[in-house]
Amino acid sequence: METRANYVLIGAFTLIIAAALLLFGLWAAKYSSERTWQEYQVVFREAVTGLSVGSPVQYNGIAVGSITKLSLAPNDPRQVIARIRVESYTPVKTDTRAKLAITSLTGPTIIQLSGGTPQAPALTTVDTREAPVIQTAPSALQNITDTANRIVERLDQVLSDKNVASITATLENLEAMSNSLASREDGLESLIVSARDAAQNLDKTLTTTNGTIERLDQNLVRELPDILAKLESTLGKLDSAAGNADAIIGENRAAINSFANDGLGQLGPTLTELRGLVRDLRRVSDRLEGNPARYLLGRDAPKEFDPK
Repeated sequence: METRANYVLIGAFTLIIAAALLLFGLWAAKYSSERTWQEYQVVFREAVTGLSVGSPVQYNGIAVGSITKLSLAPNDPRQVIARIRVESYTPVKTDTRAKLAITSLTGPTIIQLSGGTPQAPALTTVDTREAPVIQTAPSALQNITDTANRIVERLDQVLSDKNVASITATLENLEAMSNSLASREDGLESLIVSARDAAQNLDKTLTTTNGTIERLDQNLVRELPDILAKLESTLGKLDSAAGNADAIIGENRAAINSFANDGLGQLGPTLTELRGLVRDLRRVSDRLEGNPARYLLGRDAPKEFDPK
């Protein structure tokens, strides 16, 4: 009897649970049917790895709908069209953007809606199609992938065969230079010692030169007053001589003017006559030198006897 009673209790409990689940399902279906939805399309130009039908759609982190369909664009298979269903009261604006996101490091991929300024009109008022298209923005995963691809391309350029050969040659040259310096360590030490001695000698020379310059400066400062006094005396004498010359010129100005007016006027013809006289004398001298007998005696010079 007790066993039969236990079976009756278990059966009754099972029936109650089944009835409760049935009632919950009916309530959920009624609630779902009473809600209104708006469908949109999102066109992705990147891989949608991890995204599937039923994946949630969030707006600024709040769940507002889900994905109802995923398909490739008929005209461009590089694009993926995601059809989503969100609650009708969701404020999807013309500047709202959709992008792929993940809820956690191990979580599923979702569609995240963001943006939408208060002044922007609702997307359904501008795009009157059954499923308006929400514009997309690059996802963080896509940005990371693009950056990684650019880095890899640059590394490929840096590590090209030509650059690797240049780096190898540079390393070999550095190794050869290091070996050469190591083999000439004694010579380098002596060179360093010589340079140190030269620096010390230069320091001594500079010290001596500075002392000499200081002594010259002191001597110049000491003798400068005497030099200036002599210079002033010389200038005074020059001034006196210039004054005397002015006085002499002033006293003889009349004679100088007379000579300039009359004497210089007669000097030109006199010089012309002197030039003519010099030409005549040169002509006479040439004749005397060539045949003095003919010029003095009026006949040619006697010819010398030439015995044959």
